[in-house]
This record gives sequence, structure tokens and C-alpha cells, in this order.
Amino acid sequence: MTFSSRVKAVDLHACGEPGRVITGGVDDVPGATMFEKMRYLATRVDGLRLRMLREPRGYPASNCNLLLPPTIPGCDAGFVIMEQVEYPPMSGTNTICVVTALIETGMVAAPKDGVKTLRLDTPAGLVEVDAEVRGGRVTRVTFRNVPCFAVHLEAPVEVRGLGTVRVDAAYGGMFYAIADAEPLGLRLAPDEARDIVRIGEMVKAAANEQLPVAHPENPEIRGITISQLSAPSANVGVHRRNAVVVSTGRLDWEKPSSWTGTLDRSPCGTGTCAKMATLYAKKRLGLNEDFVHEGILGTRFTGRLVAAARVGTYEAAVPTISGRAWITGFAEYVVEESDPFPDGFTVGDLWGNA
Repeated sequence: MTFSSRVKAVDLHACGEPGRVITGGVDDVPGATMFEKMRYLATRVDGLRLRMLREPRGYPASNCNLLLPPTIPGCDAGFVIMEQVEYPPMSGTNTICVVTALIETGMVAAPKDGVKTLRLDTPAGLVEVDAEVRGGRVTRVTFRNVPCFAVHLEAPVEVRGLGTVRVDAAYGGMFYAIADAEPLGLRLAPDEARDIVRIGEMVKAAANEQLPVAHPENPEIRGITISQLSAPSANVGVHRRNAVVVSTGRLDWEKPSSWTGTLDRSPCGTGTCAKMATLYAKKRLGLNEDFVHEGILGTRFTGRLVAAARVGTYEAAVPTISGRAWITGFAEYVVEESDPFPDGFTVGDLWGNA
């Protein structure tokens, strides 16, 4: 039997959110920085992302990470993050999955018990990580993200079918539109998932049209590409509950069936960073205060703003996020030469207007 492609990977989830890590079978790609490598993948060899994330090898909630040699001296590894409709510069759950895969498979040497410090090269920049290891298993990953900042606070956004919605726009590694769930009639309970996705997609699309955003230090990082709905939590010790909606297709205002996406199953690492950035800008969260964020499954990340920063003209803060991942499988994904779907496929029952 002949295969045109053989890709080795470790499958994991971080507090519920799947994050596949490609460990072999893909050559390095051109680029002087990890951001340039990301752009090369996006514009020249996007078939790898499609193959790994679309059916039959993936599904709408899938994420994937490609390990690459680092471009920053002294880094332990580099990686590029792949999602259904974009290559985000940074992702918290995917970082946690990558660190867990690196250590638990032995790609990076670590003590059987203790703390392993890593430096990772991401498209967003250098990310430093402390991984707590017990009995050879990674029990907690804490990463220091790039500086995060708010661009718009409680900006009125006109959303067709919803009216005026107050939206915060903030950068946590990608640009988020963040709105309170309660005025939209949502509690952020699992049985509301379809409504959360539909409303989140609508808010994101309208915010992206009406609230221009671009990263001052890298103008190629621009546009609101993801939404987050926020609500109080009924659980003791939790500061907020969130639901982040990851797009699986392009929204068409004339076709409600196109309002499709998936909920981040975790509390979302970059989403937590973006939320903390808005609270910091509103003087509701200070430095060195824990911020416990709960996702749709009830799993939690702990965030903390550890230093003040400035990004262009924006007051910013450097966040850390702590969470955990678990390995769910080891696989070799192949493409047989006669396979009619080498780059996968989407069908409207799950994927909407993909």
C-alpha cells in the first residue's frame, strides 16, 4: 500500500479542548521568524491544515499544532497553531498541549518530579513556560504570554437582529470581541450551546466590521477573528464564566444557517488573557491578582497579570495562564494515493458555510 503523506501526531486535550501536536512527517518551512513560517504555511501549503482539521481526520472542534525548529536562539521548540479558519498567532490551550506533548514523549528532557522551564517560539513571539511534573506526568503548565491590551471598551456595536450590543475588543494573542451574556438572554449553560454559537458569531462579524483593530508592532495581525461571551459564575472561587466561539465557516447575514462555529471546550487561554486585559483597562483587576476563569464544561484556568507593559500607544499587561492537558492518543495520519479527499472535506450539517 502506497501513501503520499505520513504524519505522526500526539492527540491531547487541555481542560476539554482538543489540541493535536504534529511531531513528525512534515519538513521545516521557509521563514526567518515563526510568524513568517506561519504565513508561508497559510499561503503556500495550507493543505496540511485542511487535511488535519477537516473530516475524515478532524472535526469542527479540532485544533492542530506543527512543531518546527525555533528561530529564536535558546528556545526549546517552535510551533505554528492551526485552526478551522485561521492561523492564530498564539493560543493558550494549544501551548499547554504542546508543552505536555514535548515533555511526556521525551522530546524535551525534564525531571520526573519537579519544574521544567521552557522557552517556546510562537508566531506571536517568545513564550516562557513552567511545567510542573509529577511521576513523569505534566500536572500543571503555566505560560507567560505576550503583552495583552484592550483597544475598545464597551463600544456600541449594531448587530443585525440583536440591536446595540456593548463590546470590548482586546488582544490576548488574537483579537477578541467580548460581550456580556446576560443582556443577550444567555446564562452560558451547555444546553444553550447553539444559541451561544449563533449569537457569538453575529457579534464577532459585526464587531469586525465596526471596530477596526491592528497590532501596533505587527500590522499583519489585524481584525477581530473570535468572540467571547462573559457571565458571572455561581461557583465559589470563580471570578467569571466564559464561552468562546471558534468559527468553522464564513458568516452570511442572509443565510442564518451559516452562523456556525464551535465552543471552545476549555476556559480558553488567550480569551482569558483578553478578558483580563479589559478588566485591567477598566481598573477592575490589578497586577498579581489571581483571576479564575471557568469554561462551558466547568473546567478552569487561573490567570494573573504579572507586569505592566506598553504596546504602541496602548497600556498593556503581561499575563500568565495556568492549566493542564492530557494525552488521548498517538497516531500516524496517512493519505493513500487513491484517496479522493486528500485535504478533507466539509458538509453543511456540521460546518455551515465553510
